Amino acid sequence: MSSTYTFARKIGIMTLIKSISGIRGTIGGRQGENLTPIDVVVFTSAFCSMLQERQMRKNLKIVVGRDARISGPMLTSLVTATASGLGCDVVDFGLSTTPTVEFGVAELKADGGIILTASHNPGHWNALKLLNEKGEFISASDGEEVLRRATEQGFSFASFTELGKVNEEDMMQKHINHIIQLPLVDLQAIQSAGLNLAIDPVNSSGAVFIPALLRALGVSNWVMINGEPNGQFAHNPEPLAEHLTEISSVVAREKCDLGIVVDPDVDRLAFVCEDGSMFGEEYTLVAIADYVLSQKKGTTVSNLSSTRALRDVTVAHGCSYFASAVGEVNVVEMMKKTNAVIGGEGNGGIIYPQSHYGRDALVGLALFLSYFAKKKMKASALRDSFPKYYMTKNKIDLQISTHVDGLLEQMKKAFPEATVNDIDGVKFDFANGWVHLRKSNTEPIIRIYSEAQSQEAAIELTEKVMKEIQELV
Repeated sequence: MSSTYTFARKIGIMTLIKSISGIRGTIGGRQGENLTPIDVVVFTSAFCSMLQERQMRKNLKIVVGRDARISGPMLTSLVTATASGLGCDVVDFGLSTTPTVEFGVAELKADGGIILTASHNPGHWNALKLLNEKGEFISASDGEEVLRRATEQGFSFASFTELGKVNEEDMMQKHINHIIQLPLVDLQAIQSAGLNLAIDPVNSSGAVFIPALLRALGVSNWVMINGEPNGQFAHNPEPLAEHLTEISSVVAREKCDLGIVVDPDVDRLAFVCEDGSMFGEEYTLVAIADYVLSQKKGTTVSNLSSTRALRDVTVAHGCSYFASAVGEVNVVEMMKKTNAVIGGEGNGGIIYPQSHYGRDALVGLALFLSYFAKKKMKASALRDSFPKYYMTKNKIDLQISTHVDGLLEQMKKAFPEATVNDIDGVKFDFANGWVHLRKSNTEPIIRIYSEAQSQEAAIELTEKVMKEIQELV
């Protein structure tokens, strides 16, 4: 489903990844091998031309927004000029968030959107993420069509009298106003709690958007680190425990009730407890689901590699849980199919259909603070109130000649005592935990995710499955 080109240079590994969900790569280098201006123009042309053919008109409305990466303004100028050259009108949100662009596409009744962000990747990466007219990531079939057009490059540009217009608009306040009006966002509870918070927006869009949301929620006490939105990420921007030592220290030292962490495009949300310990990315969705289900019964969805705790909490509320293939577009598809009231991914991605079908850390934060304020518990105690699971993530290297699909097919029969799910690789659900095997599309490896009620048990499950794979190989 995707093609990857890599090569090594003295300055490091340079990469361009073309996939059905967009184009991602390192800035600079040679066209077709890195994310260069030519690649940006070609991919933007392919996406906009597909939408034009679909709508049978040239003058579409396309929304564009970016995170704070240093390459963002350059990519914005290329995207807006290219779309205008094709005859599309462009609404440029400037420094924004992924969920704000998603919300804005629907709000402005646009025909599509392009988000310029490489999400949790380091600062020398950037990407074009593509949205349909609903503000949702394009489907797999549409992604394949964009890739085909990018390869063929048979674009027809507009004449000078048909060039599209480019306008700027700030969608932040509209997005925030929408969030604070959501029925489950309890402004009175949050304001009454007198919360003292710490924020780490890793020098990107969250440095602007999180404080604005907190002010709208009635929170006035917080300390922010890495709060200059300059794209000079102070640490690895993926919100994992090993990257969050600074905010962990700040929360404990400043006696904060909670630490708030987002990734550069603000679609992933993680928390730090009052004692500096991690609330756990996987448990962001679990906690918010517990709150939503306490107010409105319904189904929940996460992907196959997310914690079993969401299923446990859902069942405790007398509701049904469903698992999807990995990937936001797959989670959204399953949520629509099952009419889920809440869903997302274990990486801190919250999808709340009452708002929109996209991972939204701003919506997630408003819901979590409502829940946290009502619970009147320390964050660490709240975390301990949920089923405790421990996860491991590993990989097994294979020979290039290995037929990985055939190997996974053989593995499906390896553990008759387990329930097998094969919608995305192979997942074994055992009584005491699970193991999920997924092949990589870019290298000869199988990624192995496992979870159990202790770290030792999770490692044991992983080793059990790895041994079986090695024997088959």
